[in-house]
Order: sequence, then structure tokens, then C-alpha cells
Amino acid sequence: MGMTGLRWSRPWPWGLAVLGGLAGGWLMLPRPWVRVEPAPVVVVTPATVTALGYLEPASRVIQLTPPTPSDGGQNSRIASLRVEEGDWVTQGQVIAVLDSQARLQAAYQEAAANLALAQANLAQVLAGAKPGEIQAQKERIQRLIAQRETERAAQMATVNRLQAEVDFATTERNRYRQLFREGAESQSLLDSKELNLKAVQNQLAEAQANLTRIERTVQKQIHEAQATLAQIQEVRSVDVQTAQAEIQIRQSALHKAQVNLEQTRLRAPFAGQILTVYTRPGEVVGTNGVVALGQTQKMTAVLEVYETEIRKVKLGQTVRLFADSINEPLWGKVTQIGVIIQRQNVINSDPSENIDSRVVEVRVELAPQSSQQVAGQTNLQITGEIQP
Repeated sequence: MGMTGLRWSRPWPWGLAVLGGLAGGWLMLPRPWVRVEPAPVVVVTPATVTALGYLEPASRVIQLTPPTPSDGGQNSRIASLRVEEGDWVTQGQVIAVLDSQARLQAAYQEAAANLALAQANLAQVLAGAKPGEIQAQKERIQRLIAQRETERAAQMATVNRLQAEVDFATTERNRYRQLFREGAESQSLLDSKELNLKAVQNQLAEAQANLTRIERTVQKQIHEAQATLAQIQEVRSVDVQTAQAEIQIRQSALHKAQVNLEQTRLRAPFAGQILTVYTRPGEVVGTNGVVALGQTQKMTAVLEVYETEIRKVKLGQTVRLFADSINEPLWGKVTQIGVIIQRQNVINSDPSENIDSRVVEVRVELAPQSSQQVAGQTNLQITGEIQP
């Protein structure tokens, strides 16, 4: 029977399904002869931060400037300079003297003399009057008392005498009055006795008035002299307080004069080395001051780290430093990270570098050996590598 006219069914979808199942099973079978390689582990190493910088003393560079005159004087002018560049100075050593010293020295001496005068015045107030003045006043009182007694005694004698005359004249008048009544004496003689009695009575009244006046006048003089004596002997608290207040004022003036005088001597605030002299004798002190001072025996590094990399810098990180003038690297640790973003000051010789970059200052404390190696090399340009 021939194949012509036979109709075949389409078996290929079923065949594909069978082949797919066989292939999947084969893939799921273990294959010990195939080696699977592990995925590589990628380790990210933090990058080293590189920055330019310079060296400076650990104390930093201090520009010594005299204070502004507080007495209204003119700008400071140097009279004498007692150091030169490179000299070592001790703390408190006089570096320069201003030309206002002579004038302020005289003002100080005047203030000291005024204080001494105020102290002497207080001593005088506390001591009271001089012994000679007190004795003289006592003697005057004694003289007034003696004068009173003498004048009083003399006047009392006069009063007593006149009183006796009054008594006698009264007796005479009474006798003649009796005789007149009896007709033994005339009216005219009686009248004369009356007139004589009145005259003597008037003299007695005048003498008694003089006695009272003497007692009052001299007694008043005695009281005044005694009051004067008490006054010169008394030490009044108000006088003492006034004298003490005057001393305090003079002491304040002396202290001010002493401070002004001391400011004419420019002293070193710490022991160190004179790095630069800005002002010479005869010159007016400018904005840079007189000298620059630093403790160059212990140096530190200042690195200018770009603001984009400052987050990578941490306190305590190790730093390696290089400079063209030293053969071996210097070592140190980060001790301070600035908080101000500022313009870059240290640049290299590559003209393509951005000289207007924004940086943060990082201070690096050098190891003792490295610090000794570059002692005194202030402003030496360096390159620093802050290790991660």
C-alpha cells in the first residue's frame, strides 16, 4: 500500500516537550567534574590625603606690639631696641623701650610724692595738734583765770570801800534827819547829806556793774580758750576719713602712673627666639609690631587641606612630611583641625593648580626627633601625607 494519500499528524510539539524535560533533568544532575570559582573580594583602601603646608613654632609666631597709650599720648616710637634677629630671650626680658618713658617716669614720681603727702596729712590728723600748741593754749587759760581773779579782787575792794562809804553816808543822813526834826540842824545841811549819800550809792552801783562785767568778759575768754584747747586735742573721725579717702585717690593715681610707665617697656611674654625685627629705634611702631617671637626649639606643621577632603582627616592620624631641604621625612600626628574654611595661602610651582582653592588648616605636632631636625626653620614649605 503506497504512502500517497496518507495523512500525517503533527507530532513536533510533543517531541519538543520530551526533549525539554530530558535536558532539564540532565542539568539538575550533579556534575563533579565541573569546578566552581568563588567571587573575588574587593577591599577598598582609604586614600591618603595630601596637602601643602609650612612649619612654625609650636607657640605660633607672636608679633609683639606695645599697647595704645592710655594717657592720650601720641603713637609709640621706639627709643631703644635691646635685641636683634636670632637672639634668644627669656620670659619677661625687656625687648624694646618707648620714647615716652622719660615723660611717664616723671608722672610716676609726681604721683608717688602726692601719695607721700597724703599719708603725712593722715598722720598729722591722727596725732592732733603739736605739743607746743597744746601747752601754749593751756598757759593762756591759766593767764585768763589769773587775770579774772586779779581784776575781780581789785574791783571787789572798790565795791567794799564804796559799800562802807554808803553805809557811813546813810548813817550821817539818818542822824542829820533826826537832828533836823528836833530843830538842831538846818534843811540845807540835811540836803547835803542826802546828796552825798546818793553820790556814794551811784559809785557803788557802778563798781558792782564793773565787777559783773569783769567776771563775764574774762569768763567768756576762758571758755573760748578751753574750747580751742579741746578742738586742737580732738581727733575727729570725719577728718580721719577725709585723709584716708585722699590716700586712696593718690594710691589709684600712683598705680595708673606705674602701669603707664611699665607699658613703655616691651617685654617677652615667653622664652623664645626673635624671628624678625620690624621697627628700629626712632621709628613709629607699625601694624606689624616691633618684633616677631616664637619658640623655635619645638616646631609644628600647618597643612592646608582642601575642603573636599577635610572629612577624611581625624585627630590622631599619622602624618608624613616632606621638604626639599631635608633628606628624610618628618613624622607627626594630627592634633587640631580648623573650623574655618579660608583661602589657600601655600601653593606649588605648577601654574595649572588652582590658587584660589578653599582649605582648612590642620595642625600636626611633630615627633620629638623630627621637631629637633627642623628646629628654627620657620615657614619652611612642606608637603604632608595624612595616613589613613
